[in-house]
Amino acid sequence: MSPESIRDALRQVRYPGFSRDIVSFGLVKDVRCEDGGTWVKIEVATRDPKVPEQIFKDSHAVLEALPGAGTVKVEIEIKDAPAAAGGAGTTGKSSIPGVKRIIAVASGKGGVGKSTVAANLAVALAATGARVGLCDCDLYGPSVAQMFGTNERPMANDQDEIIPLDAHGVRLMSMGFLLEDRSPVIVRGPMATRYTQQFLRQVAWGELDYLVLDLPPGTGDIQLTIVQTVSVDGAVIVTTPQEVALIDARKAVSMFAKVNVPILGLIENMSWFECDAGKRYYLFGEGGGVREAQDLKVRLLGRIPIDVPTREGGDSGAPIALVPPDRNKVSAAFYEVAAHLRSSLPV
Repeated sequence: MSPESIRDALRQVRYPGFSRDIVSFGLVKDVRCEDGGTWVKIEVATRDPKVPEQIFKDSHAVLEALPGAGTVKVEIEIKDAPAAAGGAGTTGKSSIPGVKRIIAVASGKGGVGKSTVAANLAVALAATGARVGLCDCDLYGPSVAQMFGTNERPMANDQDEIIPLDAHGVRLMSMGFLLEDRSPVIVRGPMATRYTQQFLRQVAWGELDYLVLDLPPGTGDIQLTIVQTVSVDGAVIVTTPQEVALIDARKAVSMFAKVNVPILGLIENMSWFECDAGKRYYLFGEGGGVREAQDLKVRLLGRIPIDVPTREGGDSGAPIALVPPDRNKVSAAFYEVAAHLRSSLPV
Protein backbone atom coordinates (compact mmCIF):
# COMPACT_ATOMS: atom_id res chain seq x y z
CA MET A 1 0.00 0.00 0.00
CA SER A 2 1.13 3.52 -0.77
CA PRO A 3 -0.50 6.97 -0.80
CA GLU A 4 -0.49 6.82 -4.62
CA SER A 5 -2.39 3.52 -4.72
CA ILE A 6 -4.91 4.86 -2.23
CA ARG A 7 -5.51 7.99 -4.31
CA ASP A 8 -5.88 5.83 -7.41
CA ALA A 9 -8.55 3.79 -5.63
CA LEU A 10 -10.39 6.93 -4.54
CA ARG A 11 -10.71 7.96 -8.18
CA GLN A 12 -13.59 5.49 -8.28
CA VAL A 13 -15.56 7.70 -5.88
CA ARG A 14 -17.70 10.19 -7.74
CA TYR A 15 -18.95 13.46 -6.34
CA PRO A 16 -22.70 12.82 -5.88
CA GLY A 17 -24.63 13.99 -8.92
CA PHE A 18 -21.53 14.41 -11.12
CA SER A 19 -19.31 12.19 -13.23
CA ARG A 20 -15.96 13.44 -11.91
CA ASP A 21 -14.19 11.86 -8.96
CA ILE A 22 -13.27 13.39 -5.61
CA VAL A 23 -9.53 13.21 -6.34
CA SER A 24 -9.67 15.24 -9.55
CA PHE A 25 -11.80 17.82 -7.78
CA GLY A 26 -9.12 18.21 -5.11
CA LEU A 27 -11.28 17.06 -2.23
CA VAL A 28 -8.76 14.50 -0.95
CA LYS A 29 -6.46 16.58 1.26
CA ASP A 30 -4.29 13.96 2.98
CA VAL A 31 -3.53 10.24 2.71
CA ARG A 32 -1.47 8.15 5.15
CA CYS A 33 -0.49 4.51 5.47
CA GLU A 34 0.67 3.84 9.02
CA ASP A 35 0.31 1.35 11.89
CA GLY A 36 -1.29 -1.25 9.63
CA GLY A 37 -4.10 1.05 8.59
CA THR A 38 -5.19 3.59 6.01
CA TRP A 39 -6.20 7.16 6.91
CA VAL A 40 -7.77 9.62 4.48
CA LYS A 41 -8.88 13.22 5.01
CA ILE A 42 -11.50 14.66 2.65
CA GLU A 43 -12.86 18.21 2.64
CA VAL A 44 -16.35 18.90 1.32
CA ALA A 45 -18.19 22.22 1.12
CA THR A 46 -21.92 21.61 1.00
CA ARG A 47 -25.17 22.27 2.82
CA ASP A 48 -26.58 18.91 1.75
CA PRO A 49 -25.84 16.28 4.45
CA LYS A 50 -26.37 13.50 1.91
CA VAL A 51 -23.23 14.54 -0.02
CA PRO A 52 -20.62 13.83 2.71
CA GLU A 53 -22.57 10.75 3.79
CA GLN A 54 -22.38 9.28 0.29
CA ILE A 55 -18.70 10.18 -0.13
CA PHE A 56 -17.91 8.62 3.26
CA LYS A 57 -19.75 5.40 2.37
CA ASP A 58 -18.24 5.09 -1.12
CA SER A 59 -14.71 5.87 0.09
CA HIS A 60 -14.91 3.20 2.77
CA ALA A 61 -16.19 0.69 0.23
CA VAL A 62 -13.34 1.14 -2.26
CA LEU A 63 -10.60 1.32 0.38
CA GLU A 64 -11.75 -1.69 2.35
CA ALA A 65 -11.64 -3.70 -0.88
CA LEU A 66 -7.90 -2.99 -1.28
CA PRO A 67 -5.59 -5.82 -0.22
CA GLY A 68 -3.44 -4.70 2.68
CA ALA A 69 -5.49 -1.62 3.49
CA GLY A 70 -5.89 -2.73 7.08
CA THR A 71 -8.13 -0.61 9.27
CA VAL A 72 -9.66 2.14 7.17
CA LYS A 73 -10.43 5.53 8.64
CA VAL A 74 -12.08 8.20 6.49
CA GLU A 75 -12.28 11.65 8.02
CA ILE A 76 -14.67 14.09 6.30
CA GLU A 77 -14.36 17.77 7.11
CA ILE A 78 -17.36 19.84 6.11
CA LYS A 79 -16.24 23.38 5.40
CA ASP A 80 -18.36 26.32 6.48
CA ALA A 81 -21.04 27.09 3.92
CA PRO A 82 -20.94 30.66 2.59
CA ALA A 83 -23.62 33.08 3.73
CA ALA A 84 -26.55 33.69 1.41
CA ALA A 85 -26.13 36.46 -1.11
CA GLY A 86 -26.61 39.86 0.48
CA GLY A 87 -26.90 38.32 3.94
CA ALA A 88 -24.77 38.61 7.02
CA GLY A 89 -21.22 37.54 6.49
CA THR A 90 -21.18 38.16 2.75
CA THR A 91 -17.84 39.79 1.98
CA GLY A 92 -18.37 40.65 -1.66
CA LYS A 93 -14.96 39.18 -2.54
CA SER A 94 -14.17 36.46 -5.06
CA SER A 95 -11.07 34.40 -5.63
CA ILE A 96 -10.25 36.27 -8.88
CA PRO A 97 -8.06 39.30 -8.12
CA GLY A 98 -9.84 42.56 -8.87
CA VAL A 99 -13.28 40.99 -9.32
CA LYS A 100 -15.80 41.94 -6.65
CA ARG A 101 -18.80 39.79 -7.60
CA ILE A 102 -19.23 36.64 -9.71
CA ILE A 103 -22.66 35.75 -11.07
CA ALA A 104 -23.34 32.44 -12.81
CA VAL A 105 -26.11 32.31 -15.42
CA ALA A 106 -27.23 28.72 -15.79
CA SER A 107 -29.96 26.48 -17.12
CA GLY A 108 -30.75 22.84 -16.74
CA LYS A 109 -31.09 22.36 -20.50
CA GLY A 110 -30.17 24.01 -23.78
CA GLY A 111 -32.44 26.06 -25.98
CA VAL A 112 -33.92 28.32 -23.30
CA GLY A 113 -31.97 31.44 -24.31
CA LYS A 114 -29.42 31.35 -21.51
CA SER A 115 -26.62 32.98 -23.52
CA THR A 116 -28.97 35.71 -24.76
CA VAL A 117 -29.92 36.39 -21.14
CA ALA A 118 -26.29 36.41 -19.98
CA ALA A 119 -25.20 38.77 -22.76
CA ASN A 120 -28.02 41.23 -22.18
CA LEU A 121 -27.64 41.18 -18.41
CA ALA A 122 -23.95 42.01 -18.82
CA VAL A 123 -24.81 44.95 -21.10
CA ALA A 124 -27.58 46.17 -18.77
CA LEU A 125 -25.29 45.99 -15.73
CA ALA A 126 -22.60 47.91 -17.63
CA ALA A 127 -25.16 50.56 -18.59
CA THR A 128 -25.72 51.27 -14.88
CA GLY A 129 -22.07 52.33 -14.59
CA ALA A 130 -20.73 49.04 -13.26
CA ARG A 131 -17.50 47.54 -14.60
CA VAL A 132 -18.60 44.21 -16.10
CA GLY A 133 -16.97 41.16 -17.65
CA LEU A 134 -18.62 38.21 -19.40
CA CYS A 135 -16.93 34.82 -19.53
CA ASP A 136 -18.41 32.34 -22.00
CA CYS A 137 -17.90 29.01 -20.22
CA ASP A 138 -19.85 27.05 -22.84
CA LEU A 139 -16.82 25.57 -24.59
CA TYR A 140 -18.76 23.40 -27.04
CA GLY A 141 -21.29 26.02 -28.10
CA PRO A 142 -19.66 29.44 -27.63
CA SER A 143 -21.91 32.28 -28.78
CA VAL A 144 -20.59 35.43 -27.11
CA ALA A 145 -18.41 36.33 -30.10
CA GLN A 146 -21.46 36.35 -32.38
CA MET A 147 -23.69 38.15 -29.91
CA PHE A 148 -21.16 40.94 -29.34
CA GLY A 149 -20.13 41.24 -32.99
CA THR A 150 -16.40 40.76 -32.65
CA ASN A 151 -14.05 38.29 -34.35
CA GLU A 152 -10.80 39.61 -32.89
CA ARG A 153 -8.21 37.28 -31.42
CA PRO A 154 -7.20 38.02 -27.82
CA MET A 155 -3.59 38.87 -27.03
CA ALA A 156 -1.46 38.02 -24.00
CA ASN A 157 0.33 40.35 -21.58
CA ASP A 158 3.84 40.06 -20.12
CA GLN A 159 2.53 37.68 -17.44
CA ASP A 160 1.14 35.30 -20.11
CA GLU A 161 -2.40 36.23 -19.12
CA ILE A 162 -5.07 36.49 -21.81
CA ILE A 163 -6.25 40.05 -22.36
CA PRO A 164 -10.05 40.01 -22.69
CA LEU A 165 -11.69 41.77 -25.61
CA ASP A 166 -13.98 44.74 -25.08
CA ALA A 167 -17.33 45.31 -26.79
CA HIS A 168 -20.31 47.45 -25.80
CA GLY A 169 -18.58 48.32 -22.51
CA VAL A 170 -18.17 44.68 -21.45
CA ARG A 171 -14.90 42.73 -21.18
CA LEU A 172 -15.26 39.39 -22.95
CA MET A 173 -13.65 35.97 -23.06
CA SER A 174 -14.93 33.05 -25.11
CA MET A 175 -13.66 29.97 -26.88
CA GLY A 176 -15.29 31.53 -29.94
CA PHE A 177 -12.46 34.10 -30.07
CA LEU A 178 -9.90 31.32 -30.39
CA LEU A 179 -11.56 29.33 -33.20
CA GLU A 180 -12.41 29.76 -36.83
CA ASP A 181 -16.15 30.10 -37.48
CA ARG A 182 -16.63 26.49 -38.58
CA SER A 183 -14.12 24.85 -36.25
CA PRO A 184 -15.68 22.49 -33.69
CA VAL A 185 -14.39 22.20 -30.14
CA ILE A 186 -13.19 18.63 -29.69
CA VAL A 187 -11.89 18.25 -26.15
CA ARG A 188 -12.49 15.56 -23.56
CA GLY A 189 -13.44 16.14 -19.93
CA PRO A 190 -10.02 16.86 -18.35
CA MET A 191 -9.04 19.28 -21.14
CA ALA A 192 -12.41 21.04 -20.94
CA THR A 193 -11.80 21.49 -17.22
CA ARG A 194 -8.37 22.97 -17.92
CA TYR A 195 -9.74 25.46 -20.47
CA THR A 196 -12.45 26.51 -18.05
CA GLN A 197 -9.94 27.12 -15.28
CA GLN A 198 -7.74 29.13 -17.65
CA PHE A 199 -10.64 31.36 -18.69
CA LEU A 200 -11.32 32.14 -15.05
CA ARG A 201 -7.85 32.36 -13.52
CA GLN A 202 -5.48 33.19 -16.40
CA VAL A 203 -7.39 36.07 -17.96
CA ALA A 204 -6.39 39.65 -17.08
CA TRP A 205 -9.89 40.71 -16.10
CA GLY A 206 -8.63 43.78 -14.25
CA GLU A 207 -10.91 45.64 -11.87
CA LEU A 208 -14.50 44.44 -12.27
CA ASP A 209 -17.63 45.00 -10.23
CA TYR A 210 -19.34 41.98 -11.80
CA LEU A 211 -18.09 38.99 -13.75
CA VAL A 212 -20.98 37.18 -15.43
CA LEU A 213 -20.38 33.50 -16.22
CA ASP A 214 -22.38 32.06 -19.10
CA LEU A 215 -22.41 28.39 -18.09
CA PRO A 216 -23.03 25.51 -20.48
CA PRO A 217 -26.46 23.88 -20.27
CA GLY A 218 -26.95 21.01 -17.87
CA THR A 219 -25.44 20.04 -14.53
CA GLY A 220 -22.13 18.46 -15.49
CA ASP A 221 -18.44 18.59 -14.76
CA ILE A 222 -17.76 22.11 -16.03
CA GLN A 223 -20.33 23.56 -13.64
CA LEU A 224 -18.72 21.83 -10.68
CA THR A 225 -15.25 22.78 -11.89
CA ILE A 226 -16.29 26.45 -11.89
CA VAL A 227 -17.60 26.46 -8.33
CA GLN A 228 -14.50 24.58 -7.19
CA THR A 229 -12.24 27.08 -8.98
CA VAL A 230 -13.74 30.42 -7.95
CA SER A 231 -16.13 31.71 -5.31
CA VAL A 232 -19.45 32.28 -7.06
CA ASP A 233 -21.62 34.85 -5.28
CA GLY A 234 -24.87 33.59 -6.74
CA ALA A 235 -26.59 31.86 -9.64
CA VAL A 236 -29.38 32.98 -11.95
CA ILE A 237 -31.45 30.13 -13.39
CA VAL A 238 -32.96 30.62 -16.85
CA THR A 239 -35.98 28.64 -17.98
CA THR A 240 -38.91 28.85 -20.34
CA PRO A 241 -42.49 28.40 -19.10
CA GLN A 242 -43.10 24.85 -20.35
CA GLU A 243 -42.72 21.85 -18.07
CA VAL A 244 -39.98 20.18 -20.12
CA ALA A 245 -37.70 23.15 -19.31
CA LEU A 246 -38.86 23.52 -15.71
CA ILE A 247 -37.90 19.91 -14.94
CA ASP A 248 -34.28 20.71 -15.76
CA ALA A 249 -34.39 24.09 -14.03
CA ARG A 250 -35.15 22.21 -10.80
CA LYS A 251 -32.06 20.08 -11.36
CA ALA A 252 -29.94 23.21 -11.78
CA VAL A 253 -31.28 24.66 -8.53
CA SER A 254 -30.53 21.38 -6.76
CA MET A 255 -26.98 21.27 -8.16
CA PHE A 256 -26.13 24.75 -6.89
CA ALA A 257 -27.58 23.88 -3.49
CA LYS A 258 -25.17 20.92 -3.29
CA VAL A 259 -22.16 23.16 -3.90
CA ASN A 260 -23.26 26.08 -1.68
CA VAL A 261 -23.98 28.64 -4.38
CA PRO A 262 -26.98 30.82 -3.44
CA ILE A 263 -29.77 31.10 -6.00
CA LEU A 264 -30.29 34.78 -6.79
CA GLY A 265 -33.47 34.02 -8.64
CA LEU A 266 -35.17 32.56 -11.68
CA ILE A 267 -35.74 34.24 -15.05
CA GLU A 268 -38.64 33.10 -17.20
CA ASN A 269 -37.47 33.62 -20.79
CA MET A 270 -39.66 33.58 -23.90
CA SER A 271 -42.66 34.27 -21.69
CA TRP A 272 -44.92 35.51 -24.48
CA PHE A 273 -45.04 37.09 -27.92
CA GLU A 274 -46.94 40.35 -28.27
CA CYS A 275 -48.34 41.18 -31.70
CA ASP A 276 -48.67 44.68 -33.13
CA ALA A 277 -52.26 44.84 -31.87
CA GLY A 278 -51.02 44.31 -28.30
CA LYS A 279 -52.35 40.78 -27.84
CA ARG A 280 -50.08 38.35 -26.03
CA TYR A 281 -49.54 34.80 -27.25
CA TYR A 282 -48.10 32.37 -24.69
CA LEU A 283 -46.20 30.11 -27.08
CA PHE A 284 -44.59 27.96 -24.39
CA GLY A 285 -47.38 28.04 -21.83
CA GLU A 286 -48.33 30.69 -19.33
CA GLY A 287 -46.86 31.35 -15.90
CA GLY A 288 -44.71 28.23 -15.52
CA GLY A 289 -41.70 30.19 -14.30
CA VAL A 290 -43.83 32.15 -11.85
CA ARG A 291 -45.21 28.99 -10.26
CA GLU A 292 -41.80 27.31 -10.24
CA ALA A 293 -40.18 30.24 -8.44
CA GLN A 294 -42.91 30.02 -5.80
CA ASP A 295 -42.50 26.25 -5.43
CA LEU A 296 -38.70 26.51 -5.17
CA LYS A 297 -38.97 29.51 -2.84
CA VAL A 298 -36.65 31.62 -5.00
CA ARG A 299 -37.12 35.10 -6.38
CA LEU A 300 -38.65 35.58 -9.82
CA LEU A 301 -36.19 38.11 -11.24
CA GLY A 302 -38.12 38.79 -14.40
CA ARG A 303 -40.16 37.58 -17.35
CA ILE A 304 -38.58 38.17 -20.74
CA PRO A 305 -40.92 38.28 -23.77
CA ILE A 306 -40.01 37.19 -27.29
CA ASP A 307 -39.58 39.79 -29.98
CA VAL A 308 -37.88 40.02 -33.37
CA PRO A 309 -35.43 42.82 -32.45
CA THR A 310 -33.96 40.62 -29.70
CA ARG A 311 -33.21 37.85 -32.20
CA GLU A 312 -31.87 40.33 -34.73
CA GLY A 313 -29.63 41.95 -32.12
CA GLY A 314 -28.17 38.62 -31.09
CA ASP A 315 -27.39 37.70 -34.70
CA SER A 316 -25.91 41.10 -35.60
CA GLY A 317 -23.76 41.56 -32.49
CA ALA A 318 -25.89 44.29 -30.90
CA PRO A 319 -27.66 42.91 -27.77
CA ILE A 320 -31.17 44.32 -27.28
CA ALA A 321 -30.13 45.86 -23.94
CA LEU A 322 -28.22 48.47 -25.97
CA VAL A 323 -31.64 49.90 -26.86
CA PRO A 324 -32.86 52.36 -24.21
CA PRO A 325 -35.36 50.59 -21.94
CA ASP A 326 -38.09 53.12 -22.69
CA ARG A 327 -37.97 52.09 -26.36
CA ASN A 328 -38.17 48.30 -26.09
CA LYS A 329 -40.03 46.09 -23.61
CA VAL A 330 -37.43 43.30 -23.70
CA SER A 331 -34.64 45.76 -22.97
CA ALA A 332 -36.71 47.17 -20.10
CA ALA A 333 -37.12 43.66 -18.68
CA PHE A 334 -33.35 43.10 -18.71
CA TYR A 335 -32.73 46.43 -16.98
CA GLU A 336 -35.23 45.44 -14.30
CA VAL A 337 -33.36 42.16 -13.71
CA ALA A 338 -30.04 44.03 -13.60
CA ALA A 339 -31.48 46.34 -10.93
CA HIS A 340 -32.53 43.31 -8.86
CA LEU A 341 -29.04 41.82 -9.13
CA ARG A 342 -27.34 45.05 -8.09
CA SER A 343 -29.67 45.24 -5.11
CA SER A 344 -28.90 41.62 -4.11
CA LEU A 345 -25.16 41.91 -4.72
CA PRO A 346 -24.04 45.48 -4.04
CA VAL A 347 -20.43 46.41 -4.78
